[in-house]
Amino acid sequence: MSTSRRALLGAALGGAAVGLSAPTAHAASWQLKWSPSASGDGLGAFETIEDDRADSHPAGQPHIYATGNNWRFNMHTVDRDTSTDRQRQEVTGLRTSGSSYLQWTEGQTWRITYSMYIPSSLKATTTFTHIMQMKQPGNGTSPIVVQSLRRVNGVQTIELKLAIDDILIGRTDLEPLQNKWIDVDFQIKVGNGSAGSVRWILKNGSTTVIDKSRTGVDTFLADRVRPKWGIYRSLGDTSGSLQDTYLLLTNLRGYQLV
Repeated sequence: MSTSRRALLGAALGGAAVGLSAPTAHAASWQLKWSPSASGDGLGAFETIEDDRADSHPAGQPHIYATGNNWRFNMHTVDRDTSTDRQRQEVTGLRTSGSSYLQWTEGQTWRITYSMYIPSSLKATTTFTHIMQMKQPGNGTSPIVVQSLRRVNGVQTIELKLAIDDILIGRTDLEPLQNKWIDVDFQIKVGNGSAGSVRWILKNGSTTVIDKSRTGVDTFLADRVRPKWGIYRSLGDTSGSLQDTYLLLTNLRGYQLV
């Protein structure tokens, strides 16, 4: 068919060229990449385990373990990290097999959902008490995002903060969320400079307690981003809130936007 006849026929068909079709656009969607169970995978769900890495309290080990369908993190007042001004019982990363784990790299968008149980014995403090972090792997690297329990003017709160630039994403009262299962939905676009974004949702049953997001922010240092969960707290608290405690997690899921 000549070029002129093709053009005329295309015009008669509403401008579509004969024999040619426009590519179909597919909307991005969340794809499940990680769905461990405590009963089936145990601590094999995670890339690394940081259980009393200073061997400060052998009688309390293990501090991190699977129990039924939950992962449990125990913290005792005598526990010490390798940096002795703080305590740390954490797991890192999203392991998919004995030799593989997910890597969150620049330009990707990820989502983590899970349920957590914060007992009243796990209190907010005047210094840092992190129960989730996003970090660059490696010793001495700074946190990128932290979900923390913090006392603000004497009030116990739970908050999400971009640690790189000290940007508060959201904060709400902690006490109404203790001693019950609550749901977390955390989303991050890994981006350098102003190319990143985050969203943080907390639900108490069917009630959305907080839903906050921020775009145009820095969520990347170098290499990759790796999630961490557990209890990581300073001993510098001045409110008398440090005591033996624990944290429970269940139904951990990891999704990538593709």
